[in-house]
Amino acid sequence: MTQPRISPATPGADTEGHPLTNARADTEPRRDTVQPSGPATTPAPPAELRGHVTAHLDAAGRAWLRRAIDEAAAHPGTHGPISTWELRIAEAGRRCGSEYADAARVLILHAARADADALTRVYFQGTAAERRAVLHALPHLVPGPEALPLVEDALRTNDTSLLTAAVGPYAARHLDAHQWRHAVLKCLFTGVPVATVAELDRRARDDAELARMLGDYAAERTAAGRPVPEDLHRVLTLTDPRATPPAPHGPHGTDGKES
Repeated sequence: MTQPRISPATPGADTEGHPLTNARADTEPRRDTVQPSGPATTPAPPAELRGHVTAHLDAAGRAWLRRAIDEAAAHPGTHGPISTWELRIAEAGRRCGSEYADAARVLILHAARADADALTRVYFQGTAAERRAVLHALPHLVPGPEALPLVEDALRTNDTSLLTAAVGPYAARHLDAHQWRHAVLKCLFTGVPVATVAELDRRARDDAELARMLGDYAAERTAAGRPVPEDLHRVLTLTDPRATPPAPHGPHGTDGKES
């Protein structure tokens, strides 16, 4: 199996790197990311992720992560007002460094075998970074749609790090067509690269309603004298390979953020 790789950070992104995608955020401090090779939204299996992260931590970080994972595995689930593994999730940034904090959190959640209820608790009581880790952990931990409220909450924000995490494989698997189309548009509105949307090709294919929504959005931006995001053309072509995308307005390569 190909080892995960580290993507360079983008100025303006948040300081704690998430392990599963190569998208960037500009609503928190700067962040590097770690992901496996292949599609940007494919989650790394926990064993692969752990091997990569521990290879990059210093001795103290490796020892702390090993203890945290062992504690979570020995005492999974929720215990009392707050479980030990929840405390370790809160410590991850300080113990593992900003670059690997999200990966450490995801590994602890896996070791704790956190179910939808536990993940919901961590999500709503946690920081933005902790919420992001929960979203990344969903595909491996929750087989059904019961954690969709967490995805829906993230999609209501303008925090691009949460949006990026929210449009991963769990959303591709469980969001209905209406919600998924609006998630794609939210990415265009906020400048989140559509490459981070899991299963984009499959879900966009032959979607006439998505094509209509994209056309309306492009027309609105053109009428307002704003550039049409290049990503919009890509998605529109996926909906109908025969479609002629609206001509870009303004400088080439401008993203979808409002000026």
